[in-house]
Amino acid sequence: MRRREFISLIGGAAAWPLAARAQQTALPVVGVLASESVEENQRLMGPFRHGLAEAGYVDGKNVTIEYRWGDGHYDRLPELASDLVRRRVNLIAAPTTPAALAAKAATSVIPIVFPSAGDPIGSRLVASLARPGGNVTGLSNLGSGLAAKRLELLREVFPELRRLAVMLNADYSGGVTESGEMDVAARTLGLELIPLPIRRVEDIAPAFAGLKGRAEGLYTIGDSLVHVHRLRINTFALAARLPTMFSQREFVEAAGLMSYGTNFPDLNRRAAEYVDKILRGAKPADLPVEQPTKFEFVINLTTAKALGLDVPPTLLARADEVIE
Repeated sequence: MRRREFISLIGGAAAWPLAARAQQTALPVVGVLASESVEENQRLMGPFRHGLAEAGYVDGKNVTIEYRWGDGHYDRLPELASDLVRRRVNLIAAPTTPAALAAKAATSVIPIVFPSAGDPIGSRLVASLARPGGNVTGLSNLGSGLAAKRLELLREVFPELRRLAVMLNADYSGGVTESGEMDVAARTLGLELIPLPIRRVEDIAPAFAGLKGRAEGLYTIGDSLVHVHRLRINTFALAARLPTMFSQREFVEAAGLMSYGTNFPDLNRRAAEYVDKILRGAKPADLPVEQPTKFEFVINLTTAKALGLDVPPTLLARADEVIE
């Protein structure tokens, strides 16, 4: 065989598999690492998928989305994150701070996007909001910036409030920052705060039992643990006749009194914009952490009546939604 024919033969053999691979290019894979269950995340995952669709991504057509659910158990997140890393996903979307931290611990290479982190700097997800650095970026829900407003709203509904219990997951890093802001706001309003730390669902009942007669209201710092068990928390709170304040509307839909906070579905929709930019070649380190632009105030009038509270008409007029 002549040398020229041999080279042509080798060249053609090499080109064929390359062409075949080009026709069978694997779709980019977006891994979703969620702290809660699939049912609990539907309200957030829907806007996220909608945001991806707006950017031109359709699951199974030009992108593959793989979900890993923590079902409210933080201890599962590290292994679930490692599983996504072994899967060699192109990007990990982590809807909560604990999920984002687990993903960051699992990889320093794969880009990570968090749709809602309460304290991205304090939890060490990013170096700064303007310059995140590393492989992590996303949106802050400003959870630590709204506590004072929530206390003011609760006092408007219940002017006699003097002692307020504060339930939080002791293992939730974002709760430390929010608790600090509450301390400052409580001093201004003349409120005594009574810490009510929990670490698992089994701690909820004993916490309320130990609270009997010591508080006149309940403020819950939101995280995956209390979110999953919000109906249980509200059941105890109603039995103890405690007005409640939360950061998310789902707590009010589960018989809580009020919530004021970031519109989380909007954050998850906007997180898809980060995914689009990164899949197109942008580096997380160069994408600043954005702030929320939409907030919502929700009141459950049925719960207010059950507690014998008269909600001022001016407050009802300011609410984005009143549940009756």
